[in-house]
Amino acid sequence: MTWFNKNKGRKWMRQLHRDIGLLMIGVALVYGLSGILLNHMNGKNPSYSTTQKQLTLAKGLNGQLLKEAWQVVPDVPSIQQIGRLDEEHLRLLFDGGIGVYNAATGFTEYELHEKRWLNYYINKLHYNKLSGWTAVADIFAGALIFLAVSGILMLPLKGKKGRRRGVLLVLGLLIPIIFIVLS
Repeated sequence: MTWFNKNKGRKWMRQLHRDIGLLMIGVALVYGLSGILLNHMNGKNPSYSTTQKQLTLAKGLNGQLLKEAWQVVPDVPSIQQIGRLDEEHLRLLFDGGIGVYNAATGFTEYELHEKRWLNYYINKLHYNKLSGWTAVADIFAGALIFLAVSGILMLPLKGKKGRRRGVLLVLGLLIPIIFIVLS
């Protein structure tokens, strides 16, 4: 038994801990899922799926001729803008994509990006890019602090189970410290 068990505060602490934990489940899922997505980007934005395509057009086209030739190709996105990269290459901009035309060979590569709805919005929340989300994120951060502290206060750290809990508590505190020291 802990000192906290001697008064009614422990009962209220458990109820608050449970209720706040339940209230924050949705926000915790957002941060957990987006954290996993962002940790494993591998150079790609997890909010979009990318399709890469290639085709060969006539050689030596300038911007206007390229636009005209592009319009007769089936199943390609419409070109929004064409810009020169260098003497040999033109940059193609599409709504939701980008490409490069090689005037010397006619070889054209392009990629299209399609929004992954769930990934897109949970990452926007994670990056705090939706209006009003800062308040929710701050409340969530405060709730996490409360859950951590109340969790410590509710559990006895005496006896066999208490020693095990104490060791786990110290290890949990050491994990971020070790990463900071080793970085």
